Amino acid sequence: MDAALQLGSHGATPEPVKKMRYKSETFCVSGYSLFDEKTGAVSQPIVLSSTFHHPSLGVSTGFDYSRGLNPTRLELERTVATLEHADYALAFSSGMAAISCVAKCFSPGDEIIVSEDLYGGTWRLFSGYERYDIHFTYIDTADLHAVRQAVSEKTRAIFIETPSNPMMRVTDIRACKDIVRAVRKDALVIVDNTFLSPYFQNPIDFGADIVVHSGTKFLAGHHDVVAGLLVYNGKQHDDFFRLAQMTEGASLSPFDSWLVLRGIKTLALRMRQSSENAAKIAAYLKTVPLVEKVFYPGFPESPGYDLMKKQSRGFGGMISFYVKDEKYVPGILEHLHLIMFAESLGGVETLMTYPATQTHNAIPVELRERVGVNSKLLRLSVGIEDADDLIADLAQTFARV
Repeated sequence: MDAALQLGSHGATPEPVKKMRYKSETFCVSGYSLFDEKTGAVSQPIVLSSTFHHPSLGVSTGFDYSRGLNPTRLELERTVATLEHADYALAFSSGMAAISCVAKCFSPGDEIIVSEDLYGGTWRLFSGYERYDIHFTYIDTADLHAVRQAVSEKTRAIFIETPSNPMMRVTDIRACKDIVRAVRKDALVIVDNTFLSPYFQNPIDFGADIVVHSGTKFLAGHHDVVAGLLVYNGKQHDDFFRLAQMTEGASLSPFDSWLVLRGIKTLALRMRQSSENAAKIAAYLKTVPLVEKVFYPGFPESPGYDLMKKQSRGFGGMISFYVKDEKYVPGILEHLHLIMFAESLGGVETLMTYPATQTHNAIPVELRERVGVNSKLLRLSVGIEDADDLIADLAQTFARV
């Protein structure tokens, strides 16, 4: 049996990962194991087997059934856990499946503080849990006074997006942890780190207990797989989440795990290029007469700029902006050529999204508009193409509206 696996009450469970032995740029390429020890394969094998042979009664290789543990998925989980400076990670069939697993921590009567500006799918999931007498309070978590006002002895967790989707609000992770823990010591700090990836931000270093990712996005990076990652410290959390995943069966397939592993090999390169492109495009958008306002945390005048400099290593590849009149939106989306009008984000291709009818359509209009997700808002996920080509495409698009 793998020395890094232990037999637990529900099968084999991995031990905490070792600390990163290289710089993150190198580790993205090497992954946790560098190569497959049994074959020497540089690309990790895709182990498609659903079940595994036992040498004898009570003896296991560490792998029993792929719903619970699979070698390809385990390599991905160890790689992401190490990149996030955490002990453990679990890979799920979607980001929403990962967040749903976190929600299993909550009990009737619990209150959860949530960033009011967040992905519409997360709001939809949480709204479904309200039928179980779990209460969600949506506030601007970037406003620490609002956090202090919202926290109570019933607060079980605070769920943060930073930067937020799509208004790019930046929340102080450590300050939020200190505020909620001062009132309730066992309150969980949960951070969705999808927008920045572990290359640019490690929330656990700032006090987060749990980190979630839509692995579909920057981690995989090629718009060819749907995946989710749940990252955390502590054996108690690992026992709980691992049993929940195995019981419900939303674990990531071996092939999809390999696709995410392959994507991570270029994570550092993609994040740097995307971030560099975004800075140029954000600056360009500020000069466009049809654009009313640009939301980008890399502007020195941005409210979250100084905080981003403290708790992240880059500003990422996401930009949102208002046009001056919603009547311009259909024409902009129609006349794009290189940039594609599509949902999702974080891939090598640049995408433009209309949050009001796509990613945030599930959120009630009054809440959407309160946070700024109105009919004039467009969101850009900036890819790795040449920035001048992307700007030229935007210029010809605006010229035709």
